[in-house]
Amino acid sequence: MKKSILLFTILFCFLYDYEKVKAQTINYKSEFGFRSENDSYLAGGQDRYYTNGLTLNFRTALNTAKIKNENLNKMILELEAGQKIFNPQSGSISNSIYVDRPFAGYLYAGASLNLLYQSENNLKLSLQGGTIGPASLAQEAQELMHDVVGFYKIEGWQWQVNNEFAINATAEFNYLINRIANDKVDFTANSYLNVGNTFSGAGAGFTFRSGTINPLFKSSSTQSRISNSASPKDLAEKEFFFYAKPMLNYVLYDATIQGGLFNKDKGPIVFDTKPLVFTQQFGASYSRNRITADFSILFKTREVKSNAKPHKYGSIALFYRFN
Repeated sequence: MKKSILLFTILFCFLYDYEKVKAQTINYKSEFGFRSENDSYLAGGQDRYYTNGLTLNFRTALNTAKIKNENLNKMILELEAGQKIFNPQSGSISNSIYVDRPFAGYLYAGASLNLLYQSENNLKLSLQGGTIGPASLAQEAQELMHDVVGFYKIEGWQWQVNNEFAINATAEFNYLINRIANDKVDFTANSYLNVGNTFSGAGAGFTFRSGTINPLFKSSSTQSRISNSASPKDLAEKEFFFYAKPMLNYVLYDATIQGGLFNKDKGPIVFDTKPLVFTQQFGASYSRNRITADFSILFKTREVKSNAKPHKYGSIALFYRFN
């Protein structure tokens, strides 16, 4: 996957030079793109736990002219579809004694509404429906990826969690704490609440940004660089910043580890979760005119009450805006 990182770096530099030559910033109402997450992006030779994730996103800014709320800057509707794949310490397990995290997949689609306020706080409400288990097609997707890339043969999915329909809701709230250093540095408090039969829990932390940053109602940090308004004050200038996002997560239930919440037969091998999981994310984000590109590294403490180790993976995202 070193080639993948190199390719992304070249693409990042190309987009920077391409967008740099454009003198005028144009307002765009919609955005489409993807986020790919994989531990192989870190070139550490590991292939374990949250081994791959792919999401496709479409966002469009709604017309808020009829909403009489002076505190509201904009509303963004987002549609999302994705798949997350989990396996034990390796994707090739010949004996069940080596399973330290269940084989599991999560296939889903959903929608969210992002409310962004003049105060730079925002509230994002999301709803997802999907499935875990063999119906998630995680085994087929992982086998296809390994065949295409030429990785090792996949083995062990006979021990994955059983099928269960998934319905999950999330409320996320971000609160601007302070901005300093000539508007080059800011701190934002982050919190979320998950309720569902696949993921339930809550988390709190903060985001530190440093560089060329925009207000949080027109920033890649809050997926809000699009706007339905043509007002010059709403036109988003370029952003290029580094960020860190530590967060403490309380895990009430995780069906990819514990099996389906309402299933009596949850699967051949399941485990209990660690109730507290600490995550730390470091990354860089560049946005200008039509393009946003983002790369980050995420570290997680142990999630499973087993011999499973802490985990880390890389995340690559690319979004294109249009009217």
